[in-house]
Amino acid sequence: MSVAAHEDTVAATFAARRAELEELTLSPRAARSYPARRARAEPTDRSSASALRTPFQRDRDRIVHCKAFRRLKHKTQVFVAPMGDHYRTRLTHTLEVTGISRTVARALGLNEDLTEAIGLGHDLGHPPFGHIGEEVLDACLRERFGRGFRHYEHSLRVVEHLEREGAGLNLTEQVRDGIVRHSSRSPEPATQEGKIVRIMDRVGYINHDIDDAVRAGLLRERDLPAGPLAVLGRTGSERIGALVHDMVERSERAGEIVLGEDAAAAMGALREFMFENLYLGPEVLAERERIEEVVRALFEHYVEHPELLPAGAPDLPAAEGPELSPVGGEASGGAGERRGFDAELAQRVTDYIAGMTDRYCIREYTNLRVPRAFAG
Repeated sequence: MSVAAHEDTVAATFAARRAELEELTLSPRAARSYPARRARAEPTDRSSASALRTPFQRDRDRIVHCKAFRRLKHKTQVFVAPMGDHYRTRLTHTLEVTGISRTVARALGLNEDLTEAIGLGHDLGHPPFGHIGEEVLDACLRERFGRGFRHYEHSLRVVEHLEREGAGLNLTEQVRDGIVRHSSRSPEPATQEGKIVRIMDRVGYINHDIDDAVRAGLLRERDLPAGPLAVLGRTGSERIGALVHDMVERSERAGEIVLGEDAAAAMGALREFMFENLYLGPEVLAERERIEEVVRALFEHYVEHPELLPAGAPDLPAAEGPELSPVGGEASGGAGERRGFDAELAQRVTDYIAGMTDRYCIREYTNLRVPRAFAG
């Protein structure tokens, strides 16, 4: 007898029961899971696992199972190709931010599933070599094509156009909004859950980067500014705990996702300290020159030789290569055709380089610059 022949009593009532439970337990400010708002409507098969998950849970699973998410484990957070096993990567940063954000969402009675999906997807578009790689790719695009690069906008492009061989993941509107607006350089997210991830992303990376920098010997704990430590605590866990507690209490009273004035000022002071002593410090700047050489060389090579760019998903070892956007272009002639070609070329090169892992990027650069006789 077929499994599908059984009466699916749980699946048939799951959505209605979950919607009723959310009305009883979630804050009035929380995003509701139903109805799902997607660019393309999707019927729910009551005989499949999709009937036993909320739309935001389905988004979470699509993100976790996509290729871009798997590549995050080989992308820089702060330290390029670290030799130690305990330094953060873009993947561990993503998981840490998601966990912290869910804690806040649960305490405030907001939608944990939505918060988790946004947190897991927020950095899918980050290029190799962390923020240095982002800055170099942005500069290359501005100089050659008059357009820029922002990782949070590219994260949206990944889930909308690049995954699933160009079909995209068809995520809900709320998750897509939270992904593209998670940076302080973008407009505020439309949901409370998205606002949590936006702030907790900064809370996470500042404190976790301090931990990694101390482990690497680039900072000493006694060098950290005394004022912010007096407000937030001396250890990373104490500081994160203090910021989470402050956000929960202040947000509950304000009816909006906020940090208290003292906590926000202390976190801002820590961020300034990190920029002065780590992100723009001599050790990182020394790496910048090398990273710029690698990214610029590959960018210019592919711009000059677009025939080397795969038209679809490239066949790369260890599933490290990015998905590529479909080839298209304007059919009109003259200047319009040239502009269309340039825009298409810029996007294809961007999609390819931004999707690379650190080690794949280095391998491509080695293949380009080092004679094969010496590469091994």
